[in-house]
Amino acid sequence: MRINDDLTVPVIVHTAQLPWKPSPAPGVERRMLLRIGEEVARATSIVRYAPQSVFPRHTHGGGEEIVVLDGVFQDEHGDYPAGSYFRNPPGTSHVPASKDGCTIFVRLWQFRDGDRDQIVRQPAEGRPLEPRSGVASATELFDDGFENVRIESWMPGKTVMIENRRGLEALVLAGSLSIGDQMLTSQGWIRLPPGEALRAVSGPEGAKVWVKDAPLMHPDVCRMP
Repeated sequence: MRINDDLTVPVIVHTAQLPWKPSPAPGVERRMLLRIGEEVARATSIVRYAPQSVFPRHTHGGGEEIVVLDGVFQDEHGDYPAGSYFRNPPGTSHVPASKDGCTIFVRLWQFRDGDRDQIVRQPAEGRPLEPRSGVASATELFDDGFENVRIESWMPGKTVMIENRRGLEALVLAGSLSIGDQMLTSQGWIRLPPGEALRAVSGPEGAKVWVKDAPLMHPDVCRMP
């Protein structure tokens, strides 16, 4: 299966318009944004857990990066409410679940081969950054020199420019923003190849945006089986 696999072209996805697809675990569904492969795949998805659903224990051969969008995501290590961010590097394993239901943003098999940093950021944790023009606040979630991941709160009705030397990915967490004639609301996803800057205008209520500045596929990305 191949979905949005051409990394040389810009992609904007109105995620709420995508159908939910079943996963191997009952009660766990996903909306696919990027996919290269079948059940084991390089993938970026929005995943929804019904109340009391559990995904079987699995090992992250290529790493897993997660943002909790709503509800409380859980595993045997703890609870992760909306706004949490974590990275499970290659070789880690867990049993993901949700007692009351949740929705998460997940990136799989996109870690560098040498990335072994396990990061957990609870809501509002991270390093405060000097915000760019049009942005009220910015919090750095992760930076290892190869990737920079942050959450930004954009002021209402502002034009925000983000340079893009390595590759850029963004997810609207709350509020709205417009790129040209397209308006993205919560869970709208943007991916831009290197050299194509992001120019967006926040909506009247502002926008909360997850931003990843990194190669869209690392040259030393973990090899799939």
